[in-house]
Amino acid sequence: MNETLRAAFVIARRDFTAVILSKTFILFLLGPLFPLLIAVFAGSVGQQIDKDSSRPTVGVAMPAAELQKLKGARDTVARQIGDQAMPALQPYPAGTDPQAVLASKDAKAVAMLSGTLAAPRLTGKDADVRQFEGDLSLLINVARAGSAMPNTPVTRDIVSASSGSEQQSRLITGRAAQVLLFLLTMLLAGMVLSNMVEEKTNKIIEVLAAAVPVDAIFLGKLMAMLGMSFVGITVWGVTAAAGYTLFRGTDFPMPEPAMGWVLFVPLFFLYFATAYTLLGSLFIGIGAQASTVREVQTLSMPITMCQVVIFFCASYAVNRMGEPPEIAAAIFPFSSPFAMIARAAQSDAIWPHLLAIGWQLLWVALIIRIGVRLFRRNVLKSGAGDRRGLFGRKAKAAATP
Repeated sequence: MNETLRAAFVIARRDFTAVILSKTFILFLLGPLFPLLIAVFAGSVGQQIDKDSSRPTVGVAMPAAELQKLKGARDTVARQIGDQAMPALQPYPAGTDPQAVLASKDAKAVAMLSGTLAAPRLTGKDADVRQFEGDLSLLINVARAGSAMPNTPVTRDIVSASSGSEQQSRLITGRAAQVLLFLLTMLLAGMVLSNMVEEKTNKIIEVLAAAVPVDAIFLGKLMAMLGMSFVGITVWGVTAAAGYTLFRGTDFPMPEPAMGWVLFVPLFFLYFATAYTLLGSLFIGIGAQASTVREVQTLSMPITMCQVVIFFCASYAVNRMGEPPEIAAAIFPFSSPFAMIARAAQSDAIWPHLLAIGWQLLWVALIIRIGVRLFRRNVLKSGAGDRRGLFGRKAKAAATP
């Protein structure tokens, strides 16, 4: 066992150094920044588009005094329910023909309110009239009531804590942690597969198998890629924290989890390590068995899709802690890290996480053991001319006539 671990550390140091010191690692670290910048830009543009489209304009052709009352009523209501919830009002001279305004190509108004506050008339398409009728009726009633409108003050009774509010806040933290864990795992786990396939194609893996135990090769490569992933996460995390502090200040928006950030953050990294090694051990086993890159691509896609389904199942169980869906997600090894990190946000109990991490590591060892046995049986114990791929095809011997 000690010999296997020493060999695994040697393989891990070799792979880790080769990856970290390569020029492509810099591009790997910069890679997520481009989608992030695009996402921020698209989000800001989309928010502006949504802001503009969610505030349609209604033209108002009423006497000046009544128009001012209507604007005052809109300001009063907007302070209570938000400016975006009410349509914008565009004034027109009293007596303006509503149909002529709506027919004009330069008009921004989608409907026209005319007449007086006592006898208002709304002109527009049927869908637009139905959309604005309720809002405009509210504004007209507030404008007509004026100072006579009752304004009953609400007595405030402030409490220091609310169980329901804290529970909802922790659900947000749990879901955010799940999404981040899933994205990091799917982004980084594929590197194990590509590394294994590359060395198997170049016959390096068979040279290593002749020198050290196959278990050490699998474990070492997994450790190296996990270490590289932590380097990437550290760089991205520091960059994100610096950018957020620069533009938004030190106020962190996420609600505090039940066990506090001091325990939650290390648990997040532990669950990332188990999720990564679970998926990585599966990928490394596939990469060791596959004879061609096509076979790898054929099998990695269904596994990735299954992992997406598993993530959605774990996400479904977030607000059902203690119920059968959440317990099943916590027991199933590939969904267990996602379910347990959400549980960490909602419960301060430590012992379930100790059991879950031990359970997940047991499955990592089992998957690695199965992959090693298949590698020995299908690759190392077959002749070069009788090697078979994952689908039972005999590899073609490179023979020249």
